[in-house]
Amino acid sequence: MTEKRTAPAPPEAPADRAAVHPAGAGDSESADSGALAARELRAVFSRLRRTLREKGQAASGLTPSQTAVLSRLITDGPASASALAAAERVRPQSMAATLAVLEGHGLVVRRPDPEDGRRQLVGLSETGLSWIADSRRAREEWLARAFQEDFTEVERATVLAALSLLDRLNRR
Repeated sequence: MTEKRTAPAPPEAPADRAAVHPAGAGDSESADSGALAARELRAVFSRLRRTLREKGQAASGLTPSQTAVLSRLITDGPASASALAAAERVRPQSMAATLAVLEGHGLVVRRPDPEDGRRQLVGLSETGLSWIADSRRAREEWLARAFQEDFTEVERATVLAALSLLDRLNRR
């Protein structure tokens, strides 16, 4: 099988540096490349995150809001409906509708709060945990297939090398 090469070219440097860096501006080339790297990295990660989210939602039929609630529950654990509404910055009525759909699909369950019997906590059901695992697996498989089909071996090695550099940002 022939490997395709569809990786976009890196952004070009401005042809007229004087237009970008007027005399006396005092910006160093290093600071400029750092700012450019920050902008481009944020933009690429945002697009990639959106694409991966779409790949995970496509087969499920869930909305982004419903998926966000499931993600929050896997990350933060069980929570009250009002706490979920506050965390997701939606009205309690909107969260109630979202939770009703998720309950209807069997993805979440309500249980009494052990600290306050009057309150109920929403948590992931076994079906919800399986959905999360399946969704993550589908996104990872899509990404692996895209790397295999659209990148050369050298490009994949470059991505791996870049990842170790980017991981330094997490340790900062």
